[in-house]
Amino acid sequence: MFDVGFSEIVVIAVVALVVIGPERLPKAARTMGLLFGRLQRYVGDVKADISREMELDELRKLQKQVQGAAQEFKTSVESAAQNVHEGVRSVEAQLNSNAAEIAPSDAPASPPDFALRATDADAGAAPGAATGTNAAEPPRQPSLPGFDKI
Repeated sequence: MFDVGFSEIVVIAVVALVVIGPERLPKAARTMGLLFGRLQRYVGDVKADISREMELDELRKLQKQVQGAAQEFKTSVESAAQNVHEGVRSVEAQLNSNAAEIAPSDAPASPPDFALRATDADAGAAPGAATGTNAAEPPRQPSLPGFDKI
């Protein structure tokens, strides 16, 4: 801290011996040592406080950055969820409008049957063509071999 060499310390000690005297010099040296120790502790405490404040300031900045990133992530997730929700609503509306066009309003809706019946495939009939006794009955789906008699 101070640039004091050995020769300067010797000069200060000789002057202190002459000014203070030999009987009070040990007590004065002890008091000076205590005061110097207090000064060193005070300087160390001030340095520690300044260091702690700097670290707290850095942590506050980091906290603000993390909170900003979290808020940005939250808004992006919310907007993506809103987009998905709107897409689901539009698909649902399209499906409902298509179902309303296909099925009459008083008859229950039935799913379309695009599968070939076993007898249709053998006879070479068009897919979905009704060849049974009742033309209003939907065609049966193909079954496993040997189970068509059940």
